[in-house]
Amino acid sequence: MSLSFKQLTIYLALLAIGGGAGAWGNRYLTAERTTSSGGLAPFLQPQTQKPSARTTASLPISPTSPNFIAAAVEKVGPAVVRIDSARTVTGNVPEAFRNPMFKRFFGGEAPIPEDRVERGTGSGFILSADGRLMTNAHVVAEADTVKVTLKDGRSFNGQVVGTDPVTDVAVVKISASSLPVVKLGKSQSLVPGQWAIAIGNPLGLDNTVTAGIISAIGRSSSQVGVPNKRVQFIQTDAAINPGNSGGPLLNEQGEVVGINTAIRADAQGLGFAIPIETAERIAEQLFRSGRAEHPYLGIQMVDLTGEIKEEINRDRELGIKVTQDQGVLIVKVLDNSPAAKAGLKQGDVIQKINGKSVRTASEVQEMVEASVVGAQLNLEINRNGKAQRLRIQPSAFPTEEIG
Repeated sequence: MSLSFKQLTIYLALLAIGGGAGAWGNRYLTAERTTSSGGLAPFLQPQTQKPSARTTASLPISPTSPNFIAAAVEKVGPAVVRIDSARTVTGNVPEAFRNPMFKRFFGGEAPIPEDRVERGTGSGFILSADGRLMTNAHVVAEADTVKVTLKDGRSFNGQVVGTDPVTDVAVVKISASSLPVVKLGKSQSLVPGQWAIAIGNPLGLDNTVTAGIISAIGRSSSQVGVPNKRVQFIQTDAAINPGNSGGPLLNEQGEVVGINTAIRADAQGLGFAIPIETAERIAEQLFRSGRAEHPYLGIQMVDLTGEIKEEINRDRELGIKVTQDQGVLIVKVLDNSPAAKAGLKQGDVIQKINGKSVRTASEVQEMVEASVVGAQLNLEINRNGKAQRLRIQPSAFPTEEIG
């Protein structure tokens, strides 16, 4: 069945994703969106086969830990926290109630809207003994107060140091010392089929542990259903529920390989996590300056296929001639963006960035995100059948929503 070019928007990976992200809270999203409550399952160390307890000799099993999952939980559990946040929402008087005629009619009986307090619960984990924590941005976004409760029952007032809605990462600081901490692992070498362990506070049930496997890696934001994020998600089948958001995803060694962040309301047993390398990079920026910068080009793009190529070439109104069967097709260049200033145009096919071949929009997004604001990127494109080279300097991702 022919695919209309107008329908391509459902496949777009938007490097110019808007910056504003509201508080997701602990609610499920519809089929088109994901829930903010992300409870994820943990992942494993790089292995090609499903590990058994015999493969975890590097993680000592104490008398109270009958298997490697229990050993990992015993090791990491004390550093996993519950985060309770609250924010006051001011009630606004409807415009109609401000009408003098309304006031004369009802006098002092006119309704006065009251402020309300919205509360939410999520998870987090301790990065340093002096009280640095990591969680999801939607767990603490716009919060007036943040309360952090440790597994041993101690509670602390938390200060939100910074949030990054683009990756859904946030950092919190509490005044404490000699705290238990997690050990960060690596997600880059994960493969589907490895073990995954999740610890969090789903539905208010503190220190809940679930286990499963890593179902997939490199899921794009569009695939997951949150196109306004810039993350290559880890997918897991570990049981997750509202309240798991911000909790750690562990491998079988008890190392954090991701942050549980989203579940799909229309799926059974699917969860997603932010890779720890992405989260750590953003956290360092947030602790240093309170904000994170994301390199931005200002293009909308789609993976090029033979079917898409034929559809575009048949559409005379577009005025685009595509000769390639593979690559990343630019379908829109935003005005006054770095891409526009560099001369990129609708219909260009990106084939290489800094000499490395790219075939998917996700690969382009990942390479741009890994670059530096203001640093030069060398692009090789195909325009109307002719190869061209362009230089582009990513700017900082705009804070306002991009249209």
